[in-house]
Amino acid sequence: MNESGNVVTARGLSKHFGDFSALDGVNFDIRPGSIVGLIGPNGAGKTTTLKSLLGLTGFDGDLDVLGVDPRKDRKSLMQRVCFISDVGVLPRWLRAREAVAYIDAIHPRFNREKAMALLEKTNIPMNNRVKQLSKGMVTQLHLALVMAIEVDLLVLDEPTLGLDILYRKEFYDRLLNDYFDHQTSIIISTHQVEEIESILTHLLFINKGKIVLDAAMDDLSEQYVEVLVKPEHVEQALALGPIYTRDMLGKKNMIFERGDRTQLEGFGEINVPSVADLFVAKMQRS
Repeated sequence: MNESGNVVTARGLSKHFGDFSALDGVNFDIRPGSIVGLIGPNGAGKTTTLKSLLGLTGFDGDLDVLGVDPRKDRKSLMQRVCFISDVGVLPRWLRAREAVAYIDAIHPRFNREKAMALLEKTNIPMNNRVKQLSKGMVTQLHLALVMAIEVDLLVLDEPTLGLDILYRKEFYDRLLNDYFDHQTSIIISTHQVEEIESILTHLLFINKGKIVLDAAMDDLSEQYVEVLVKPEHVEQALALGPIYTRDMLGKKNMIFERGDRTQLEGFGEINVPSVADLFVAKMQRS
């Protein structure tokens, strides 16, 4: 952690490629024990943000990750950070037991006993090569390796890309139940918004290089209200300036930011918007 007690502190984080601004004065904090969803459309700045955190690209502004500047001390930083971009990919020629031995040899914070305990829960033949394993077994092997690395920050960039829904669900279930200890912080960048909603503690929406939403999941119900507006109240509701409107079952579904809940209750059924709907609303508005 840095002096502020944060795992990550970003202030004025910027990255330019000629006239294109991949990141434009981004500010955010990540607290210890958080599971943060970094969500945005293609080209929004997600990958550039992650590369900046990992010291893989230069940037302007101030960025503190676990008390160091990633540009200056990447070697020590990567002993406390684990980065995974795709849990479905491992070298096809590698045997399962060799994968365990390799990670054990190169990562100082790999817990071999924990990895083997996780693998004992699977049916993976440890002498088989990756190319001989089913896609589900490859996922389980990769998960065991990742979850046995005891780091302070785990960064996941589209981790379940290419996996079917069963393996994606298994990945996030095991991430939450077998890995997360409320001390390690996790950043997940993904397009599969619905699949991570239930495990997140914090949301960061990014679009066109700017943060357009920075909120704790527990605060969404206080900040946003979704109303299924009855036809006779549509004009009144529109006059209050919803940030998003769509047709739904002959009614208007509207999302309001910091709306008067008492007033809105008179227009129809109210709910907390889903992360997916809130994402669409914020992207359209930005």
